Amino acid sequence: MDIFSLFTLCGGLAFFLFGMSMLSNGLEKMAGGKLESFLKKNTENKLRGLLLGAAITVAIQSSSSVTVMLVGLVNSGIMQLGQTIGVIMGSNIGTTVTAWLLATAGLESDNLFIRLINPDSFAPLLSLMGILFYASFKSDKKKSIGTVLIGFSILMTGMDMMKDSLAPLALDPRFEKFLPLLNNPVIAVLIGVIVTALLHSSAASVGLLQALAMNGIVTYSMALPIVMGQNIGTCVTALISSIGVSKNARRVSLIHLLFNVIGTIVFLSAYLIVDAAIVIPISAVSIDGFGIALTHSVFNVATTILLFPFIKQLEKFANFIIKDDISTGEEPQEVYTFIDDRLLSTPSVAIRESNSKCKKMAGIARDTIFMSLDLVDKYDKKTSAKILENEDLLDMYEDKLGTFLVKLSGKELSAIDSQSISRQLHTIGDFERIGDHAVNIQQVAEEIHEKNLHFSQAAQKEISIIKSALTEVLGTTIEAYTKNNVSIAKKVEPLEEAIDHLIIEAKANHIKRLKAGECSIELGFVLSDFLTNCERVSDHCSNVAIAIIETSQFSFDTHEYINSVKRTENAEFKNEYEMYKNKYSF
Repeated sequence: MDIFSLFTLCGGLAFFLFGMSMLSNGLEKMAGGKLESFLKKNTENKLRGLLLGAAITVAIQSSSSVTVMLVGLVNSGIMQLGQTIGVIMGSNIGTTVTAWLLATAGLESDNLFIRLINPDSFAPLLSLMGILFYASFKSDKKKSIGTVLIGFSILMTGMDMMKDSLAPLALDPRFEKFLPLLNNPVIAVLIGVIVTALLHSSAASVGLLQALAMNGIVTYSMALPIVMGQNIGTCVTALISSIGVSKNARRVSLIHLLFNVIGTIVFLSAYLIVDAAIVIPISAVSIDGFGIALTHSVFNVATTILLFPFIKQLEKFANFIIKDDISTGEEPQEVYTFIDDRLLSTPSVAIRESNSKCKKMAGIARDTIFMSLDLVDKYDKKTSAKILENEDLLDMYEDKLGTFLVKLSGKELSAIDSQSISRQLHTIGDFERIGDHAVNIQQVAEEIHEKNLHFSQAAQKEISIIKSALTEVLGTTIEAYTKNNVSIAKKVEPLEEAIDHLIIEAKANHIKRLKAGECSIELGFVLSDFLTNCERVSDHCSNVAIAIIETSQFSFDTHEYINSVKRTENAEFKNEYEMYKNKYSF
């Protein structure tokens, strides 16, 4: 191979990897975060998990990405180890689809139909269509279709470049001396492992092998162990990603490795024994691109059929190799990461998980306020301690989620995904502050309890009405957030205005009672603290609701929104406000 052929090979490989990346990103955006929800809901049944693993791998064109995603999900405690095994097996089958697509690059015939299905004939047209889709449409879905088409065209261009650059090897005497080494199955397996590990892509290494095969250089006896080695090599990415994770998460990548190693040992041994007993006729025959694809598929399907009945045994074996630390004599307790950075490799899954954490944070904030409001009437030390515990938890949520979302925002995202991140970033601070106000109300309740203070009947009635209004505004806000429902969110601002009116009125009534000698100055300070915190909580509810409404329109201007809804001509806001004002009145 001369220097120019080597440059062409490197360029072709670069085109191939870049095209594969574009294709994978486009397909993932089209699939969206549904991948993760399907995984969690449908992997209890092992067969369904297998089919789902195959489908997801076809969708994102990377078995390594699927395994890394599984490591992240297990490390975050979202999935159990047993749920992942069927998915891993399915992903090994799903990854073979790429090889079948690449095989079409070697089709040569005078037959019109065969010429039409050769990518050389339609790749340029797909590229043009992809550019038109990407440049002409605003829809994320259509842009993703454009990305997929362009990515496929670049990938196939890279495949052609690799095929053409490797053609001189067939006549190169130095390569002829190297070829006998490939007849040694152990060396062939190691070559498959090393090349795939270096490229971090089984698709790329299979593509290289197919490019060689299309030039008539590789035989079936050489290709079989190389393909097996490529399947082992693709585990390297997941093994690297499992460094520093929980034991269960490490077991996910171990099972992926065991699946391919056991399959290689069993089927390569069987092949060698049969070939030694009766020389298999096709062993010395040159293999083509379709033969590589067929070998790849048969190996993965056969290994799945072999090991699928032994899923529980695989899990036990992984547990045996990576043992739990039971030296203390206590039951092993797995420590999970709050939200694993490995999920960033599949942004749509990462966004869905961060959104799930934000919803949980919202629920904690709501429950903490409800507990603090209950304390005002009936103080309880356990509830008081729980409020302080929840406030620390909310601080942690804000810190971890904020860091994760900033990292996630740097990824290539669709407009919908960017909208979701914006909503989350704008609201986690409000949920954390709601927790702070819950602690403030808890301190008010504690002071009332310790000093044995008693409000007048009129003040008690006003506090009760404000608590009811605050409970509704918080409940409405959290419901709007968890459902991402703009209609529900629009009910928050008029109720928040009604609460502001109530608090102003309550403070004015307190001054009247103070002048009449019906209330003490000490109670006044306590009441003022309580009312101020209630007002702040309703303000944060307003912020969350506005974030839901504004991000749904791909904008964010709080002041503009508030000004627009409070204008006198806004009948909807005025009617809602009057309704709440009448519902909660002194």
